[in-house]
Amino acid sequence: MKITLLKSENYARSPWKNGGGIFTDIADAHRADATTRDWDSMLWRFASTPIVTPGPFSHMPGVDRLQMVVGGHGLVLKAPGQEFDERKPFTTVRFTGELPIVTELEAGPVEVVNLMARREAAEIDLVALSEPGDRHLPAGTHLLYAVSGDCSVRLDGEEFAIPGDSTLRIDQGEPSMLALVSGLAVLGSIRLVG
Repeated sequence: MKITLLKSENYARSPWKNGGGIFTDIADAHRADATTRDWDSMLWRFASTPIVTPGPFSHMPGVDRLQMVVGGHGLVLKAPGQEFDERKPFTTVRFTGELPIVTELEAGPVEVVNLMARREAAEIDLVALSEPGDRHLPAGTHLLYAVSGDCSVRLDGEEFAIPGDSTLRIDQGEPSMLALVSGLAVLGSIRLVG
């Protein structure tokens, strides 16, 4: 098991694929043979971003996406014949990158966390941890983002403090047991497949 604290001052910034905004890149992975780390070489990406005006989402064929509002409220994603309701913060929605989505902001700008992965490369999950309690973590990469102030967790009996806006990255080959001790964390989980 490898545990790394990712500090907010070291997060990178990069443009959305469609150029409509800027991601704060928290963690990502790209193909090992890629000469350039870009959208085409991405295996998965965990990032936050503000959505300040309504508009279209980037077209990302072959990518599964999970998203959660972590600041503000009133976001709705509209696609032909369906909508994804994120009006309530810390609600996870899942959609494909092929889906033509346009945002609707009912109460002003929001901040969201995104977890994206190439469908053939990884399985992903995104949840908010707000109540103390145990949670089974399967083998894979897990990212605990302290989204609204400091928080602390216990991993296989050892306690870790996560400063606000920082992220605890856990890379593990075997399952473990996680418990939220205090605060609020967003947990992104990635399991590589194939």
